[in-house]
Amino acid sequence: MNLNKYWHKQLHEQNSNWINRIKALHSERGYQVVRITGKSHVFSKRELPNDEKELHYQLHATFLIKKNQHFYREEQCRLHEAHFYKNQLRSDRELPENFNQETEQRTNPIIEFVPRSQFERFSYDRNAAVRYAELWWNDANPAYEFFEVNDCTNYVSQCLRAGGAPMRGYPNRATGWWYQNRDWSFSWSVAHALRWYLGGSTKGLQAREVDSPDKLLPGDVICYDFEGNGRFDHTTIVVAKNADQMPLVNAHTNNSRHRYWDYRDSMAWTPECQYKFYRIGTDML
Repeated sequence: MNLNKYWHKQLHEQNSNWINRIKALHSERGYQVVRITGKSHVFSKRELPNDEKELHYQLHATFLIKKNQHFYREEQCRLHEAHFYKNQLRSDRELPENFNQETEQRTNPIIEFVPRSQFERFSYDRNAAVRYAELWWNDANPAYEFFEVNDCTNYVSQCLRAGGAPMRGYPNRATGWWYQNRDWSFSWSVAHALRWYLGGSTKGLQAREVDSPDKLLPGDVICYDFEGNGRFDHTTIVVAKNADQMPLVNAHTNNSRHRYWDYRDSMAWTPECQYKFYRIGTDML
C-alpha cells in the first residue's frame, strides 16, 4: 500500500488522525469541511534490515470549509514517519511539533518601561504584514535566517517587520526587537521572549493585550503556552477571520495557513493551554 492509498483509506474509514480531528473540530463550531485534497513529500528514506524501510515525509492537506455561504481554504503541513516491510506500509505516525526553545534563551528579555504619555507612535501596515504572511507561510525567505526546528516566532517577526514595525536594541540580544547582519534579538526568534516584549514595550514595536480573540484584526499576534506552565511555546499571526469573526492564523513549525486560532488540533495542545492576544500598533494605546 502506498501513502496515497493509505490516506484515502484513513479518511474513508474515519480513522483517528489529525485530518479527521480537524474535521470534527470544525463540525463542533458549525462548519463543514466540504473537500479535502492532499499531497505527500518524502524528504528522507532509510533502508533497514529484513526488507524494512523507514520514510519521513510531509503531508500537505488543504481543506475547503463552509458555513452558510461563507467559504475559505485552510492548509496545514504535518510531518510523519512511516515504516514499510517488503514495500507494504505497516505503520504511520504523526511526528510531534517541536516547540523547545530552551537552548536559545532561558531568561526574559529586558523591557524598558516609561509612562504611557511618553509612548512613541508608529504606523503599522496590517495589509503589508498579511501579504508577507501569505507569501511565505510555507517557505523560507532567504533574506533571513531559517530555524529548522522551530521557526514560528522568526516568521511572525518577519511579518511584523514587513508591516513597518520599527526595530531597536541592536546589538544587545536581550534588549529590544531587531534583526541585523544575520544576528537577532531573543524577542525576534523566541516565543516566550516575544510574548514578554509585546507585553511591555513602550518604544519601537508596541502592542496592547486584549482579553478576547474576536477583538484581534489581521496583522495581530497570538502567543501560546500549551502546557499552562507560564512558558510560552508558540507564536502565530492573524491573517483573516471566519464567518463568526474569529481569527484564522498563519504559522511556521508545522506550516499552517488560515488555521483556526485555538490550535486544539495540535499534538502540543493541552486543556491547560493559555493564550495572549496582542493588538499590534499604537492605535490601541
